[in-house]
Amino acid sequence: MHVLKVSPGSSNYNVYIGPGVLGEIPVRLKRSIAGKRLFVVTNPAIFELHGFNLKEELQREGFEVGILMVPEGEEFKSLETAGRLYTELASQNAERSTPILALGGGVIGDLAGFVAATYMRGMPLIQIPTTLLAQVDSSIGGKTAVNHDQLKNQIGAFHQPSAVFSDTFVLKTLPPGQISNGLAEVIKSAIISDPQLFSLLEHRMGNMLALEQKTMDAVIIRAAGVKARIVNNDERDKRRRNILNLGHTTGHALETVTRYKINHGTAVAIGMIIAARISLKMGLFSQRDLGRITSVITAAGLPTSIPGASVADILAAVRHDKKISAGRLKFILPVGIGKVIISDRVSLEMVAQALEEQA
Repeated sequence: MHVLKVSPGSSNYNVYIGPGVLGEIPVRLKRSIAGKRLFVVTNPAIFELHGFNLKEELQREGFEVGILMVPEGEEFKSLETAGRLYTELASQNAERSTPILALGGGVIGDLAGFVAATYMRGMPLIQIPTTLLAQVDSSIGGKTAVNHDQLKNQIGAFHQPSAVFSDTFVLKTLPPGQISNGLAEVIKSAIISDPQLFSLLEHRMGNMLALEQKTMDAVIIRAAGVKARIVNNDERDKRRRNILNLGHTTGHALETVTRYKINHGTAVAIGMIIAARISLKMGLFSQRDLGRITSVITAAGLPTSIPGASVADILAAVRHDKKISAGRLKFILPVGIGKVIISDRVSLEMVAQALEEQA
C-alpha cells in the first residue's frame, strides 16, 4: 500500500492507494474516530459490489452504520438530492462530529462532500473512490459541488476529507468504459505536470486497459501525486490549481449541452484536443505533440471528435464557465508534454474555430 500525504494548508490527510485498501478502513477509522456512528453515502450498484461487506466489517469493529442511498447518474448530483440527504441525516440525529463516508465515483464523492461541507456547517468526510476518475482526481483536494439547471459544479464548497482510501483492486469490477473515462483525467495529469507518466501511458496503455495490477498502481500513484502536489500549493484554486482544468472549459460545456449524455472523460478528452489545437494556432505548441496527445487519447478508448453537439450551443455554455474573470476567459493551454500555461488571450472566436475543426 502506498501512502500519499496531502497538506493543503487547512488540513493534513493521507491518501491510501493499493489493492485491498477497502479492508483497511474499519481498523483505521476505529483508531482515528472518537464516536461509534457514521453514515455511508453510496448508490445501489456500488453498495451491492462493495458496500455490504464494508458495512459488515465496520459493524464488527463496533460502528453503528447508516446507509444513505442515492440513485446512479449525474442528474442526481443536485440540490434536490442534497436536500433529501439533509432530511435523512436530521431524522437519524446525525451530529456535527459524525463522519460521512463517500463510497462511489465522482458523483457520489462530490455530492456526499457537499452535504458533509454544508450540513451543520461541516461534518468529517472520508472519501472511498471506486472509479479510476475519482481515485486520481475528484476524491483529492476538497472540491465538493452539485449541479443546478445548466450550471455544472457551480454550487459548492471547499471541504477537505479526513482521509482517502483508494482500493485499486475494485477497479476490476468496473465496465471498460469507466476505465477509459478515468484515463482522461490521468492523461490530463500527465500533460500538465508529468512527462514520465505520459511516456508510461504511451508504452503501457494496453496493460492499463487490461487492468494489470502493477501498471494500474503505478499510474494511479503518479496521477494522484500530481493532484496532491498542485493542491498543496493552491488549496482554494486562486492560482496554479487552475491548471487542473485543462480540457474542462469546453469539456464542461459539452457535458452541459448534451445533458450529460456523454461522460466526463469523453468531454475532457475532446476538450484537451481543443486546447492543444488553440495552443498550436497561437504558436505555443507543436504539431508532433498534438499528434502524441491525440494518439494516447485514442489508445485509451476515448473519442477525439465532438459527438453531435452544435458549436453555437457549446459556445453559449462556455460563456457561463466559472473560470471567466472580469469578462475574460481563462484557458489552460499545453505548451509541451508536462507543461501548461494559464492564458487570458483565448477568444470565443478561437474556441469556435477549434471546435469546427474537431466536429
